[in-house]
Amino acid sequence: MSQSHPSAVIHPSAVIEEGAKIGKGCQIGPFCHIGPEVVLGERVTLKSHVVVTGDCEIGDDTVVFSFAVIGEIPQDLKFQGEKSRTVIGQRNRIREHVTVNAGTEGGGGVTRIGDDGLFMAGCHIAHDAIVGDRGIVGNSAAVAGHCVLEDDVIIGGLSGIHQWVRIGRGAIIGAVTMVTNDVIPYGLVQAPRGGLDGLNLVGLKRRGVTRSDITALRAAFQMLAQGDGTFQERARRLGDETESPYVAEIVAFITGETDRSFLTPGA
Repeated sequence: MSQSHPSAVIHPSAVIEEGAKIGKGCQIGPFCHIGPEVVLGERVTLKSHVVVTGDCEIGDDTVVFSFAVIGEIPQDLKFQGEKSRTVIGQRNRIREHVTVNAGTEGGGGVTRIGDDGLFMAGCHIAHDAIVGDRGIVGNSAAVAGHCVLEDDVIIGGLSGIHQWVRIGRGAIIGAVTMVTNDVIPYGLVQAPRGGLDGLNLVGLKRRGVTRSDITALRAAFQMLAQGDGTFQERARRLGDETESPYVAEIVAFITGETDRSFLTPGA
């Protein structure tokens, strides 16, 4: 039998397979299907017709809307049925028709989503992707395999993020944008073939970043755009000169390990 807390409310038409663990205060709506390795935290709500399968954990107070499929095997031809997981944090809102695939052996074996995210209708989070806290992925956007989205990233609707791309903390991707290279923290990317057009100044101000730090970020962006040497060389010089922790974060992101090139200002 499944292990369901006595306070959980489960519709009679829902299928809860033997071995599943349903936490305190969960609400499982009509025609949901929960697999045998699924663990739901406390007060998780599955609206109706939701499928949660595989080795999948969903954190407290997350709400999953109708026809979402969470934890299904990856859309990767290299996948051979190996053990992999899907881990979703707390207080996420996962809207209608969202798909989140499990990881693969070649990508670390886990797809992971942080806390307090909003995943709008029809978006896709592929195998081995890592999405940080407070992420927003717009309607019908697609995040490909092995991507890393740091905290506070916003992906506009109908956008596509290429596999292995990293998007730094606080960056924003406009709607209907294809992103094929890494995006610096706090970057603003837009246009059909995504270009780095500036900084996410609105997001920085909403987050309460001080005027002095915003000024330092704008100066750093100009140096990255117009300074001498390669993009990485300009970043290293910034690291030697800056006292702003926000600029230092951009420098660390650029000089860190990556499998892809960077979107650069004006490119």
